[in-house]
Amino acid sequence: MKIDFNEAAQILKNCEDAYILIHQSPDGDCTGSGTALYHILEYMGKRARVICSDEIPKRYAFMRTEYRDEEFEPKFIIASDVADIKLLGKYKEIYGDKVDLCIDHHISNTGYAKKTLVCPDASAACEVVYELIKILDIPLTEEITRCIYTGIATDTGCFKYENTTARCHEIVAELKRNCPVNFAKINRDMFDVKSRGRLKIERAVTDIMEYYLDDKCTMICITSDILNEMGVESAELEGMAGIPLQVEGVEVGVTIKQKDENSYKISMRSANDVNVSDICASLGGGGHIKAAGCLLHGTLDEVKKKIVAAVAEGLKTC
Repeated sequence: MKIDFNEAAQILKNCEDAYILIHQSPDGDCTGSGTALYHILEYMGKRARVICSDEIPKRYAFMRTEYRDEEFEPKFIIASDVADIKLLGKYKEIYGDKVDLCIDHHISNTGYAKKTLVCPDASAACEVVYELIKILDIPLTEEITRCIYTGIATDTGCFKYENTTARCHEIVAELKRNCPVNFAKINRDMFDVKSRGRLKIERAVTDIMEYYLDDKCTMICITSDILNEMGVESAELEGMAGIPLQVEGVEVGVTIKQKDENSYKISMRSANDVNVSDICASLGGGGHIKAAGCLLHGTLDEVKKKIVAAVAEGLKTC
């Protein structure tokens, strides 16, 4: 059932002992929104815990300096920035049918939770959480500010993607007026600083980038062999999905990341009018109109063929 902000705020006021689920392969938005919700509940005197199928990357540790992980039996389950229970990874079977409240901004949200606050026009889940903070009259502490800013900044590509709205700029202005956080350092750490291995991988995949459909679709493949050869952990790969779109004339950019021997995580980006959410939905995934993803199984060649065929259909609609 879809609900509005006021009902979601009331639910947060009344809940107790909450687990906050964020999606596998955690990024800045799910980490930021989940951790901000933790601080909101803590401020209201409630126990909360952020749960993720994968380890949260070290690069987000600055958002979690005041987070204290406490084990307890949950009485309430919240999902933040999780459009589909498939994104819960190993927690899908445990909590997939037990989510009481979902807070999200994905147009492809499947409505799996008992109550869902979804705002497709929001730039990030952190923007949705910010609106709840204002309704709940929670103070913007440094911890919460770092979380909200990072989620919005990372999901908008440092305010350059088309989901960058006037409202998200207003929220950031409010954050900057009210809290002495080093926003410039967050931007540098999120968008500029890379390990040597990450730079090597970017160079390697750019050199072997593949072109399809009259060069309207580009594809990069990051296999386990490449990661092992260059000594890079998969957590360092965030932001790679933008590389295929850097080529002039490309409409759809695809990034393939190997998860295990026969499964691959697909990230898809659109430069102009192609709806990659629909393309990924046809492959069992979803997301935003210009940024979406899915998980495919099979050999790498089989996965590539499925992707190219789906993108070809997507290009026909434009």
